[in-house]
Amino acid sequence: MELKGKRIGFGLTGSFCTFAAVLPEMQRLMEAGAIIIPIMSEAAAKLDTRFGKAEDFIQQIEKMTGHKVIQSMVEAEPIGPKELLDLMIIAPCTGNTLAKFANGITDSAVLMAAKAQLRNERPVLVAISTNDGLSNNAKNLGMLLNRKHVYMVPFGQDDPFGKSRSLVADMTLILPAAGLALEGKQIQPLLVPVSSAADRREVLKVR
Repeated sequence: MELKGKRIGFGLTGSFCTFAAVLPEMQRLMEAGAIIIPIMSEAAAKLDTRFGKAEDFIQQIEKMTGHKVIQSMVEAEPIGPKELLDLMIIAPCTGNTLAKFANGITDSAVLMAAKAQLRNERPVLVAISTNDGLSNNAKNLGMLLNRKHVYMVPFGQDDPFGKSRSLVADMTLILPAAGLALEGKQIQPLLVPVSSAADRREVLKVR
């Protein structure tokens, strides 16, 4: 689908190590003509980590998109009644956010925006980044895979030997996945290899 003029809420949650992979995809959406409304969970907007300072990320995102970052549930609440978004993207979506979204818990700006989209029967695209995707969060992932209006960015094991239960979306597929989600379609294939070259060599040894 043509993205020009589409209003896309882009929600970032606290998988800080994934920000470097996600921000270029935000830029690609804008280059395709989308209007990006940035939204950050309270953790993402306030915590400084070894991957960078929260305020630096906020300034970078606001400069890139030309829009103020929505950082609270109060700021996100009008998204529903005013039908402000054509598509909501959660990228990266942590295991914590994944679990809450699957079970109807709304305690962050990002989750409020996602809830608003489902209220309006509009699409939510999820790009997971979680260390327990194949353990505690597997059931929550399964619930979302079966939920109407929820679509997934293709994902895979990012470190099968070091973190065997970890799953991460291929963030470079956000753009095509967004176009299809706007058409009510799930991009395929859903499971893709995202592990490192070193991990792939290890698999070949096992074989």
